[in-house]
Amino acid sequence: MSVKVDLDRLAETLGDFSFAYLVTVGDDYRAHTVAVDPVLSGGGVRIASVGTRTGRNAAAHPDVTLVWPPRKPGGYTLIVDGRAEVDGNGLRVQPSSAVLHRKPGPNSPPSASGCGDDCVPLDG
Repeated sequence: MSVKVDLDRLAETLGDFSFAYLVTVGDDYRAHTVAVDPVLSGGGVRIASVGTRTGRNAAAHPDVTLVWPPRKPGGYTLIVDGRAEVDGNGLRVQPSSAVLHRKPGPNSPPSASGCGDDCVPLDG
C-alpha cells in the first residue's frame, strides 16, 4: 500500500538535509547506490544527472529509494520511496512514502513499534 506524501511537509523536511543516496536495482536485483543532489520540483523529486547504470536500472525497475543521511550523529535519516522516470540525463521521482528514521541511543526509551527504532511517517 502506498502512503500519500504531503509534499509541502516533505519540502519543509528537505531543508534539514543536503545530499542523498539513490538506490536502484538491476536485472539481477542487486542494489546500486549512488550519491545525488535531488531537489523538489513540480510535485516530484528531480535528479539532474545520473550515470548510465543508474538510468538503465531505473528504466527497467522504476521503484527506487532516496536516503538522506543525518547531518550529525544521532539525527534522523530521511527515507523516500518512489517511482522513477528517466528524464533526459536525469530522473524524476514521484514519492509514494516517506519516513524520518533513526536508531536511538542505548539509554533511549523503548519505541512504540518495539523494534528499537524511532520513526516518524510523513504522510498527508
